[in-house]
Amino acid sequence: VASWLETEIDGASTAKPNPGRPLLHRMNRTEYRNAIRDLLAVDVDVSALPADDSASGFDNNADALGVSAALLESYITAARKIARLAVGNPEVAPTTATYNTALDLTQSYHMREMPLGTRGGIRVDEYLPVDGEYEIVVTLRRNAVGHIRGLTEEHQVELSLDGEQIGLFTIGGKGAYRPLTAGGLGASGLGLSTASTADEHLRVRLPIPAGDRTIIATFFAKPATLEEKTEKPYLRRQVGANSREGFPEVDRLFLKGPFDPSRPAESASRDRIFSCWPEDESGEIACAESILTRLGRLAYRRPLEPPELDRLLVFYAEGRRGHDFEAGIELALRYLLASPQFIFRLEEEPSDLPEGEVYRLNDHDIASRLSFFLWSSIPDDALLKAAERGELTDLDGLTQQVNRMLDHPKASALVENFAGQWLYVRNLRSTSPNQTSFPNFDDNLRQAMLQETELFIESILREDRSVLELLTADYTYMNERLARHYGIRGVYGDRFRRVPVTDEHRRGLLGHGSVLTVTSHPTRTSPVLRGKWVLENLLGMAPPPPPPNIPALEESTKSLEGLSIRERLVQHRENPACAVCHSQMDPYGFGLENFDAVGRWRTIEADGAIINASDTLPDGTVFDGPTELREIILQRPDVFVDTMTRKLLIYALGRGLEYYDAPIVRRIVAQAASEGYRFSSLIEGIATSEPFRTKMKASIRPAAVAEDVQKHLNLPKRGQVHDNELDSGS
Repeated sequence: VASWLETEIDGASTAKPNPGRPLLHRMNRTEYRNAIRDLLAVDVDVSALPADDSASGFDNNADALGVSAALLESYITAARKIARLAVGNPEVAPTTATYNTALDLTQSYHMREMPLGTRGGIRVDEYLPVDGEYEIVVTLRRNAVGHIRGLTEEHQVELSLDGEQIGLFTIGGKGAYRPLTAGGLGASGLGLSTASTADEHLRVRLPIPAGDRTIIATFFAKPATLEEKTEKPYLRRQVGANSREGFPEVDRLFLKGPFDPSRPAESASRDRIFSCWPEDESGEIACAESILTRLGRLAYRRPLEPPELDRLLVFYAEGRRGHDFEAGIELALRYLLASPQFIFRLEEEPSDLPEGEVYRLNDHDIASRLSFFLWSSIPDDALLKAAERGELTDLDGLTQQVNRMLDHPKASALVENFAGQWLYVRNLRSTSPNQTSFPNFDDNLRQAMLQETELFIESILREDRSVLELLTADYTYMNERLARHYGIRGVYGDRFRRVPVTDEHRRGLLGHGSVLTVTSHPTRTSPVLRGKWVLENLLGMAPPPPPPNIPALEESTKSLEGLSIRERLVQHRENPACAVCHSQMDPYGFGLENFDAVGRWRTIEADGAIINASDTLPDGTVFDGPTELREIILQRPDVFVDTMTRKLLIYALGRGLEYYDAPIVRRIVAQAASEGYRFSSLIEGIATSEPFRTKMKASIRPAAVAEDVQKHLNLPKRGQVHDNELDSGS
């Protein structure tokens, strides 16, 4: 009966497809940053923009990307700063940028992307907008009483710029903890120790040209020696709050400037902007029109309409008045970056169709959808040219562009943004397991866990493997820090490399420390969280939210002190309202109990109790441990692929799925099955699907929305730009 019903529904869907309700998409923070990078070759910090909300599991969902007055003001402010950065306006006041190391970062050995022969430190990749003098200041980490650790021995600190040494400093050594003389008294008149001021000289002021610059502050490594101590050796830095032992560590790096700035002769962003230079004043308008036409085409994801180019030229003329050619381009660029046509993904609608009618998107709108889907950014020139040739409304031409874009390095955004949210591993950055329970967990391990999962998923994407390998792969990626955490031998150094997985329990995502850590509590594992993760993200069966007035596990079991988590959950399920969900979630979570809260394999609890990783699923299937749990999931591979397809479709469309989307999902999964469930088959299936290439006529035109936004921004019409509006950022 179910098969017949699906066949009838799928047939009706094919005869009359429903692409879903029309939505107005705004770029989220990640997309805005990537768009600025691809448009102007400037990597900007977008943390000043309000954080994006999520819906249906993703932060690119149009329903969650609202617009407020504060957000519009933030976009206008950001546009002003970005335009000034990109053009290299020398009229900038000196500022101080602060870069911090993570509090739990261990700096006692060599770190990734740092020079050979060094340990610890900080690396800063920054774009400098103008030529000028900059001051670099490094501060070292203090203990609870304000002293720098590890100064009983002499250490050398190196500062480098783009790989060239710009400073070499010595700290510590004999007498490092003796009090200063009277001449070194602090403002309070109290004597300080050199252990508090040993980093005062870690500063360099020098001229630096504009452009992308890499600044590194690190320590010269010393030969490793084995200390004869009785304490347990930890991989993480272990020192007391007031201890002066251990290694000195970099805490912060300050970049101050520019001082005496001057406009740069060349930089990546200026090369991207100024595609021509006027020979004299008479040629400025033609050159400005050429520059703004090219940038506008990329920013708006389509050729400019004449009124749009006229508006940009009005802003250029106003900026040029009383200033130079570059000032005019800067002001036009400010308008471009704050315009609704850039911030919103406005799609063209036929004017002669009745409301609710389905129509095909034009090539440029398909190009924009495809680029934001695969790259989280604007289309490149090659994609826009394909749209201009009309190749994207043809399925073969569209498929060729999909394959080209998946081969591009920017496709890594699909891993970072889609997979990071789908699997929750993006939450790892804010996860902090309890230091007492897990003394070896530090930021080095946190970064390694995230890198493992991203490299693993990207390898399946790049090599176009079956998505089932996400669960079955007998390989992964790790460095020495992660390998030691997993108990795997033979992996040395901080470089990540592909490593065979010989332990059946560790295969695929179910054995990744990133997944296991984000689905645990700070002090212990959580069968509930892990079971819910399996149901939602692997099986597509999200449990309903808990009924109101149901106490949390800890609150409902206060009288059951001394019981194990399994025993507590059994008691919790005695409440019928709780049993409805927990009987579905808990068994899957208990199948992963051999992994502790930070993903290490274990067979006994901390109290000596033997781990019981067996359970019975709601359908009566009995299993024991993660290997058998994985085999049960893979008995129905179409269920996992169906779930992944649904997640991908939500991410691609920027909306939650409805009942009428089910036939599309089944069609994509069936097609992928005939191709071995290759990753590209899912992507191609979504990109060529009806919801992705068609749209329903809205009751409110996007053009009208854009006009309302322009009115809210108080954007002037041609010839109505006033000096006070320009000064205020309007």
